[in-house]
Amino acid sequence: MSHESRVSSDLSSDFFSDTLPLGLVPKARGSTSNATGRFEKLARETFIDGWDAELEQSVMRTTTVDERPRKIITRNDSPDIPFDRSINPYRGCEHGCSYCFARPSHAYLGLSPGLDFETRLTRKLGAAEVLRRELAAKSYEVAPIAMGTNTDPYQPIEARDRIMRSILEVLSEHNHPVTIVTKGTLIERDIDILAPMAAKGLVHVGVSVTTLGSRLSRQLEPRAPVPARRLKTIRALSEAGIPVRVMVAPVIPALTDHELEAILAAAATHGAKAAAYIMLRLPLEVAPLFEEWLDTHVPDRAARVMNRVRELRGGKANDSTFGKRMRGEGEWAELMSKRFEIALSRAGLTRQGTKLRTDLFAVPPKPGDQLSLF
Repeated sequence: MSHESRVSSDLSSDFFSDTLPLGLVPKARGSTSNATGRFEKLARETFIDGWDAELEQSVMRTTTVDERPRKIITRNDSPDIPFDRSINPYRGCEHGCSYCFARPSHAYLGLSPGLDFETRLTRKLGAAEVLRRELAAKSYEVAPIAMGTNTDPYQPIEARDRIMRSILEVLSEHNHPVTIVTKGTLIERDIDILAPMAAKGLVHVGVSVTTLGSRLSRQLEPRAPVPARRLKTIRALSEAGIPVRVMVAPVIPALTDHELEAILAAAATHGAKAAAYIMLRLPLEVAPLFEEWLDTHVPDRAARVMNRVRELRGGKANDSTFGKRMRGEGEWAELMSKRFEIALSRAGLTRQGTKLRTDLFAVPPKPGDQLSLF
């Protein structure tokens, strides 16, 4: 996959374009528009005034800018997620999943949650060095670090930039526990780090599978590996002794919900030991973007999908209330929960992943440090 890299903190005005630039085609992208972010005072609209020469169309390429973060560990106190800290090596995600709940985070950069989210990426240079410094702080208290919670650490640019790998190297040196969620098969590259960590009880991996259909996956998640390839990744990780949980996320009502049992069965066959599911979430700008996707790719089901979503969310497109946002509410939500429990049992899977160890954590000595006599 081709990329263009731009290393600069002085972003030119075209980086902040709110609409699809003239002549550019969003091929293999999850969004077809680039609506203005919610924090911007002005909106831009591209139009043809009749004076332009015929435009030659070209495919939108991925561009990157660099960020040198002062901190790399992000803290949270959300009551409905099982971790209190996370690391995201990248802002934005080239996988371009049309439903991605992280899209609104791009608005904080002055960018669109639409096409900008999947084509205008930020990479966090020096992340490993910053992490090493944070872990060495006397006040640091160890607990599992979650990765892949906002954007995928194994999206395509990781093959070139290797930021995720550098972070894993630091965590391995410190015997620090880590959880990873990904759609990216590139994680297989790092089995040489992950397998020894797993042998110590320091890692487990969640592999996200939304559908088993290759065609639907290509439409929903245009630059992510196809489902069959992700199942092979589950097998590769499992055979290396790395515990894997299949993440059926998101479950899209009236579109992918009927695949729940089949996904769990397929994952178990490929070596997964645990499973989880999350209902479709459409926060902020994601709702109109996903409705646009429905109208483009499955217009005959669009109304039915959104009606079911609103039924799950108290009549709204989204409900961010803790305790409800991951599962929804109402009869249909209860039915999905019961189906999941039955499918879990039939597939021989568990809800809980491997409990990770924290007692092995230690800051490795630096050159010149005085070693303890005891």
